[in-house]
Amino acid sequence: MRCIVTAGPTFEPLDQVRRLTNHSTGRLGSELTSHLADCGHDVTLLIGQQATWRGERGAGRVETFTTTDNLRLRLRALADEGWDAVLHAAAVSDFTFGKVFSRDAKDALHEVQSGKLSTRGAPLLVELVPTGKIIAELRGWFPRATIVGWKYEVEGARESVIEKASRQIFENQTDACVANGPAYGEGFGIVTPDGCEPLADAAQLYDALEEFIGA
Repeated sequence: MRCIVTAGPTFEPLDQVRRLTNHSTGRLGSELTSHLADCGHDVTLLIGQQATWRGERGAGRVETFTTTDNLRLRLRALADEGWDAVLHAAAVSDFTFGKVFSRDAKDALHEVQSGKLSTRGAPLLVELVPTGKIIAELRGWFPRATIVGWKYEVEGARESVIEKASRQIFENQTDACVANGPAYGEGFGIVTPDGCEPLADAAQLYDALEEFIGA
């Protein structure tokens, strides 16, 4: 099978030297890539430039991405190549930067534009603007592929994470969603329209995903 795996974080530039990014090493997506390749699948790995994991990446092809828009462009460029599965594990930034403002002595805001924002003036106010959801576009680009998303949550209970994962599947016409994070608790869950399969660790997750995309 021909598979795409996305892994690691995107980043969004504040100016030419500063960035907003997510906590993601790229390890899980890289290990999943190696597992799928060991099972005989042809895997392309799209991995964030800021990923810190330096373990094996057993992909037939590896490409790096930078911003959320850059990852979107790379996925769109692959859309016509007849893929069997897309496993979207990348930690995509939920926000990008909007305008930057300084406040004067009369409490009025003034927009600031600079290639490198000064750290020696008054505090700055920065807009955070939601980024477009890449997962919402995957079905249009890969209409025949099995698509698996991710839902990492830090607050709430396991039941709420599973509910959000189910909503992701319904809203984006994907086939499954991997649930994990502190809110989910130990291990992982593969959520499908039929329910949630709990998995104890990453090794079980890789096996279950390989079986799922091949079913």
